[in-house]
Amino acid sequence: MIFKSLHFLLSFITLFLLLSVSTSEEDPSSTSAIISRFQQYLQINTVQPSPQYYEAADFIISQAKALSLESQTIEFVEGKPLILLKWPGLNPDLPSILLNSHTDVVPAEHHKWTHPPLGAHIDSHGNIYARGSQDMKCVGMQYLEAIRRLKASGFEPLRSVYLSFVPDEEIGGHGGAEKFAESDVFNKLNVAIVLDEGLPSPGENYRVFYGEKSPWWLVIKAVGAPGHGAKLYDNAALENLFKSIESIRRFRASQFDLIKAGLKTEGDVVSVNMVFLKSGTPSPTGFVMNLQPSEAEAGFDVRLPPTANPESLERRIAEEWAPASRNMTFEFKQKESVYNKFGKPALTAIDKSNPWWNLLEEAVRNANGKLANPEIFPASTDARYFRNLGLPAIGFSPMVNTPILLHDHNEFLNQAEYLKGIEVYKSIIKAYASYDGDKPTESFKDEL
Repeated sequence: MIFKSLHFLLSFITLFLLLSVSTSEEDPSSTSAIISRFQQYLQINTVQPSPQYYEAADFIISQAKALSLESQTIEFVEGKPLILLKWPGLNPDLPSILLNSHTDVVPAEHHKWTHPPLGAHIDSHGNIYARGSQDMKCVGMQYLEAIRRLKASGFEPLRSVYLSFVPDEEIGGHGGAEKFAESDVFNKLNVAIVLDEGLPSPGENYRVFYGEKSPWWLVIKAVGAPGHGAKLYDNAALENLFKSIESIRRFRASQFDLIKAGLKTEGDVVSVNMVFLKSGTPSPTGFVMNLQPSEAEAGFDVRLPPTANPESLERRIAEEWAPASRNMTFEFKQKESVYNKFGKPALTAIDKSNPWWNLLEEAVRNANGKLANPEIFPASTDARYFRNLGLPAIGFSPMVNTPILLHDHNEFLNQAEYLKGIEVYKSIIKAYASYDGDKPTESFKDEL
């Protein structure tokens, strides 16, 4: 009898412990559940050039259902789903908020990583290693986790909040955000402000971006008569190309010197980097060594800030970098304007004329953070497609004390910084969604 009672007691305790563990694991607000969801998203293979977009879409929609958010899937390009979520506001007549993120990531050289780039491994320091941990699956999930916390607190947005998870940002955004911004679907959202990605900060202050550089992907080609490999003569294709490369190198150095001297930031100058050099006559064992080629070309990734003079740069290209007098031509593989569709520099106001900027500053302070001086993004993001419409768009990824590892080996984000970023977004979303159009309401400060 004693044995049966003891057995019953042990069984009851075991069942209780199992139920306790199960309850803890199923609590969606627990730290372990939050980090687990982030890991699941990171482990989905959305690496270019063959992203598993539908698997990512299924995951995002499952998260939306768990949060009772409306969702729809749109394919502006077949096979490239864009997921649009909605948290309806109490006043649908007010312009809405758009939180944008992209689902694709760049490739990784697996053998150069400490941990597998799709493994989402957490090391002893709490660093989560994965492609996309900084760029930018973190932001997409932080949006959702912030909304989870706001909903749990009972908060109801005054304005509707939209979340867009777009494809193809890493290859230009032409099949995703560009078509989205040009669509009737987007026009009907009546968007007032867009948040998109920024960069990590190695320091204590969050980086924030109010504009970005426009890509000019330039290919310069030189032609000349072929010649014997031992002969010296003028205007050989490679000789002419190297003259151009040297001229471009001097220009690049002049821009870089401004950064090194502290006179300008990386986002304020024109950046030029050679990305390929192609010439020579192939042979079964490599290249023909005693033949000077008749053609040579080089590719350059040129980026212009919105403050640059594009006409002046194009004259420099035509007259100095690729002059026809040296048997040279040039073409742009991509050339985006530094102006929006109204002919003005594509910049978002960062003063009191822009209430969204003021709200952002205050919301970050309320979350015990601080913004660094606003910058022009040194590369390109999907935000440019929304700025082109004249809309304010702010680039912001809440990561401090974090090395910049976008597109680098061993990309990681510490889980403590990830969790802190959720609180920052909670504050921002609450502030934005509570804004009544005339002045910021005070209600969003509660419960922060």
